[in-house]
Amino acid sequence: MKPLLCLTCALPLLCQQTTPIYQVTVIERTVKAINYKYRSDPTMIDFRGTVLLPKSKGEALVQSKQGRTDIDARFQNLTEPQRFGLEYLTYVLWALTPDGRPHNIGEIVPGTSDKAKLHVTTDMQAFALIVTAEPYSAVRQPSNVVVLENAVRPDTEGKIEEVEAKVELLPRGLYSWHVPDNFDSSRVNAPKVSMREYEAISELYQAQNAMGVARAAGADRYAANTFLKAQQLLTEAQQLQASKQDSARVVETAREAAQTAEDARVIAVKHQQDEAIQRAQADAAQARKTAVEAEQAVISARADVAAAQAAADAERAARQRAEERAAEAEARPIPQALQAPPPPAPPPPVSDSSAKTVLRSRLLQRLNGSAPTLDSPRGLVTTVSGFNGTQLAAVASVLTAYPGLRIEVEGHTDAPDSVAVSQQRADGVRESLIRRGVPASMITARGLGNSHPLASNRTAAGREENQRIEIVISGDAIGSVPIWDRTYPLTSQ
Repeated sequence: MKPLLCLTCALPLLCQQTTPIYQVTVIERTVKAINYKYRSDPTMIDFRGTVLLPKSKGEALVQSKQGRTDIDARFQNLTEPQRFGLEYLTYVLWALTPDGRPHNIGEIVPGTSDKAKLHVTTDMQAFALIVTAEPYSAVRQPSNVVVLENAVRPDTEGKIEEVEAKVELLPRGLYSWHVPDNFDSSRVNAPKVSMREYEAISELYQAQNAMGVARAAGADRYAANTFLKAQQLLTEAQQLQASKQDSARVVETAREAAQTAEDARVIAVKHQQDEAIQRAQADAAQARKTAVEAEQAVISARADVAAAQAAADAERAARQRAEERAAEAEARPIPQALQAPPPPAPPPPVSDSSAKTVLRSRLLQRLNGSAPTLDSPRGLVTTVSGFNGTQLAAVASVLTAYPGLRIEVEGHTDAPDSVAVSQQRADGVRESLIRRGVPASMITARGLGNSHPLASNRTAAGREENQRIEIVISGDAIGSVPIWDRTYPLTSQ
C-alpha cells in the first residue's frame, strides 16, 4: 500500500506581508566550509538543526572525485516547510563557498516520516552545506529561514575554513519565523494523498509561487517572452494534473515552469538594474551640463559687470578731462579781441545709471532665455510654472552669477482663502533655488493668494494663468528704473 501524506498546500498570497511572531538574531556563526581531500576515501559530516528546527538532524557522505564532489545526504525530523509560512513549500540544499557565494545543489522532499535523502554532485571543492525553506526549488538566493547547517565531525577529513558570508551575496543573520494563523487547525481536515501525487501538487504550487515572484519583479514587462513561456509550461502542467496524467510528467513540466519563471525574474532584475544605471548616467550628464552652463553664465556675467564698469570708468574719465580743460580755460587770460560769448552751461554730472542699465538689460536677456521675464518698476519679474525643475535650475544658474541682488518669490493662486497654499508654493520655490546655489540671504518668499489675478477665473486657461509663481529681482546693481523708462530732471524755467 502506498504511503499517504497530509496535503496542506494552498496558493499563497505573495504580495501580502506577514508579521513575524518572533525574531532570533544569531550571534555566533557556526557553519564552516570544508576543503575535501581530492581523490580520498569518503568522509562523513553531520547536519544539526538551527533554532528554527532544533530537532532536525542529518548526515552526509562526501567524496571528492575527478571533476566532481559526490554528496549522499540523509535527514531526519524535517517537518513540513509550511510551518514557517504558507509561502514556504520545499527545502533546498545549498553549498556555500568560503566567501559566502550560494549555489543551489538540490531540492529536499521529506517523506511521510519526516525523513529525506538526496544524492547530488557539485563541481566545488571547498564548501559549507545549509538547508533552507524556500517558496520554490529553483531559487538562486537562499532565504533567511535556515533550518540545518553542516557540522564537522571528529573523523571528518579535510581542511576547515570559516565561511565569511557577504551581505550582498548571502543576506543572513536574522531568522524570521512567520507562523500562519490557525496553522494546526488547517491540517486537521486536510486530504490524504500518495507520495507521488503529493510531489506533483507540491511542484505545481512551487511553480505558481515562482510565477508570482517573477511577476512581482516585473518579469511580465521586462522579460515578457520568457515569462510567457513559463506561464505556458505552468498551464500545461496544470492540464496534465487535471487530466490525471502520469505524475512524473506533471513534476517535470512544473519544475521547468518554475525554472523558467526564475530565469524571467533574473532577466527582469538585470534589465531594471541596467535602466537604473542608464538613468544615473543621464542624470550625471545633465548635472555636468548644468554645471558647465552655470559656469559659463558666471563667466559671462563677470564679463558684463567688467564691461559696465569699464564704461562707467570711461564716462567718469571723460567727464574729469572735460572739467580739467574747462578749469584750464578759465585760468588762462584771453585777449579782449579774442573773447567770445560765454560758453553754454556744462551738462549735469553723469551718474552710473548707464552701467546699471547695461547690467539690467543683460540680466533681462538671460532670464528671458530661461523663463518669461518682464521689466517693471518693481524689478525684473520672472514667471515660472509651479515647480518646473528645468526652469528653476536655469533661473538659479543666472541669479548665482549676479551677487548683491534682492530676490522675492511670490506665490499666486486662483481660489479664495488660499494664502497658506500660495505661501507653501513660494517657500518650495525658494528652497529649490537655495538648493541650486542661490544664497539664502538674497531670497524671501510670500504668499499672495488670489489677490493679484492676471485673468478671469471663469476659464481653465485663466485659472491656470492665475496659479503662478513670480520671482521679482531687484537691487542697486541693476538700478530701479526699467530699461523702457528714463528719469526726467526738474529744472526751473
